[in-house]
Amino acid sequence: MNARLGLAELVSGWGYRTEVAEDGFQALEKIQTWGPAVVLTDMKMPRMDGMELLNRLREAGSPCTVVVITAQGSIDSAVEAIKLGAYDFVQKPIDATRLRTTLANAARQRDTEQELDRTRRKLRDTGVLGSLVGTSRKMQEVFALVEQIATSDVSVLITGESGTGKEVVARTLHALSPRSSKPFVAVNCAAIPETLIESEIFGHEKGAFTGALERRAGCFELAEDGTLLLDEIGEMPIGTQAKLLRVLEERTLRRLGSRVETAVNVRVVAATNKIPEQAISSGHLREDLFYRLNVFHVQMPPLRAHMEDIPAIAEAILVDMNRKHNREVGGMDASFVERLMQYDWPGNVRELRNTLERAVVLAGSGLLQLSHLPPNFGQQSEAAAETVVRANSDQVLLDVGTTVSAAEEQLITKTLAATNNNKTRAAEVLGISLKTLHNKLKEYASRGRGPTGIATE
Repeated sequence: MNARLGLAELVSGWGYRTEVAEDGFQALEKIQTWGPAVVLTDMKMPRMDGMELLNRLREAGSPCTVVVITAQGSIDSAVEAIKLGAYDFVQKPIDATRLRTTLANAARQRDTEQELDRTRRKLRDTGVLGSLVGTSRKMQEVFALVEQIATSDVSVLITGESGTGKEVVARTLHALSPRSSKPFVAVNCAAIPETLIESEIFGHEKGAFTGALERRAGCFELAEDGTLLLDEIGEMPIGTQAKLLRVLEERTLRRLGSRVETAVNVRVVAATNKIPEQAISSGHLREDLFYRLNVFHVQMPPLRAHMEDIPAIAEAILVDMNRKHNREVGGMDASFVERLMQYDWPGNVRELRNTLERAVVLAGSGLLQLSHLPPNFGQQSEAAAETVVRANSDQVLLDVGTTVSAAEEQLITKTLAATNNNKTRAAEVLGISLKTLHNKLKEYASRGRGPTGIATE
């Protein structure tokens, strides 16, 4: 009882009106008559525990936001509570700063929910959620999940092929969250050298390493109170993944070269084009980090799996391209749309966007016509795909005694040739990251025998 009253006094001192309840039954009665914006509940209570209280509130359709208090070592139950509708959790012993921040974010929940209601109405009318577009069943499933988790602070893992719009999902989650007015920071883990990635993410102090001429804030600090997207999380070095896990669990970090812990208030969203289970088994992704990030999982479908959305997606892209390039393209000819629908788009929405950008620049105004598509549109990719299939099949002939390294080099060389030196596409076909492909090419170049006709930048 003393702990309950002490906590109420602490929260009251921050300007909140508070009421206390001895257990879940008494809490339900007070919630029904008082209608609080936020409920702070312990998971363990007599007669009715916090989990049962959550279930009762959900069944009653209560609009209040729930924050649960859990003991050390009970993270699993807290995660389960979040899946039942809780906003966030705080661990015992309660850190006052952490609790105050959580309550402040939770108190903004109602305003965000009202905005989300308006978004839902727009979604029903136009098939648009933030920057996401689509009326297909697969996209509607994505929309429903994004709506469900946007206002929470839990971590999210987004998976899908390259170009499917994983960053768009992350930006939409941010835009629909109480953090929308704060920074959104995106980091591509595959694009940062291993020697610099910890500095980029966690920051460093002056003199922490050669070249560290001044203190620098990392991406966590830059995203303070906002959202941090860690793209291609499977390309992050394992040692850095361990440090990331600690930051996610403790909500504090230590810059390189510093002895001081810095509190951070950031929602982390991770993305990868790999299958997480395969990344774990191959040693590229820590299993404990995966479970910490994968509280909710958004799987983005490839464009070929929801082709019916192409006209709507294309129209949205046209609006953006007209604004970007100061053009006045009014739409697309029926034959143009038909041709788009006949192509399987291995590069997904990113490839569609690039194709339409080229067409808009060429057209300038009027309707997009077949003449605005690249020469031999679709044909080259189909031929390349057939060659790639041959390159990856048992038709690749290797002499007995060929080393694994030599066979790998031959496969990479043929795949690059088949994709017209499109490294992104080649990496996808080979099932490796773009970073790994570049490293292989540099290795071949260092041995003085880079693949014929292939730039080994």
